[in-house]
Amino acid sequence: MKYLKRNTTMMTKILRFGLLAMTGTILTIVMSCSSNPEQNDDAKETDQAGDTEEWIDLFDGKSFEGWRTLGSDSVFTAFWKIEDGVLKKIDRGSVPARADGQPQQGGDLMTIDAYDNYELSWEWALFADGNSGLKYNVSEEMSMKSGSEHSALGFEYQMLDDSSDEYGDLKPSQFSGSLYDLLPAENVQLKPFGEFNQSRLRVDGNQVTHWLNDQKVLSYSFDSPELKSAYENSKFAEIPGFIDKRKGHIVLQDHITEAWFRNIKLKEL
Repeated sequence: MKYLKRNTTMMTKILRFGLLAMTGTILTIVMSCSSNPEQNDDAKETDQAGDTEEWIDLFDGKSFEGWRTLGSDSVFTAFWKIEDGVLKKIDRGSVPARADGQPQQGGDLMTIDAYDNYELSWEWALFADGNSGLKYNVSEEMSMKSGSEHSALGFEYQMLDDSSDEYGDLKPSQFSGSLYDLLPAENVQLKPFGEFNQSRLRVDGNQVTHWLNDQKVLSYSFDSPELKSAYENSKFAEIPGFIDKRKGHIVLQDHITEAWFRNIKLKEL
């Protein structure tokens, strides 16, 4: 009987030890599984950090490096200034005439490099009655052949004082966030005068998307019937190849009014 009791006691201990070991294994597995989401989040953060490192500054905040006036090897600085990390397009009425009484030479500011598929991010600010644009898919050759000497022809992300009575007669496709004179933006929310808006543009193959202040406002395709129809009914209709996708320059427009730009960044896709 003592032998049986001793064996029974030993078996009980073995079973208890086995259950404890099994429980520990299960807990280890559970804890391991529960830690995976954190590891995945860390991986995502790492990926995002790597993604951030792919962005390049098109404007360094202190010089015109990487830019020139369209149709020129240099920048016409009478209408473009850099102050406190901001690239400023000067109001034409504020620019004095040359010594001979003739007006200063102006012109759109264009990236030296051309880009194919990319994502572009920038901040911009206007004032009352302000009007400007960021142009992309720009051919310098087409611009100089079919446009004026220092003004770019290309797709324009419109930037405007949408509330101004001066622009009351414009078409929907001529307001902020739109593909100028072609396709209108929707759900546009602008910042007050003097505050910086944040815009983003993505050109990926034939697909293009505009964002304004974290809101997607327009999406279209280069080969869509919608764009073709808009082109045929626009002021660009007489320019052959205008809506063809190309490796093009990015341009800041030299319009009449003052406009501010900063944090201009690009990531090639």
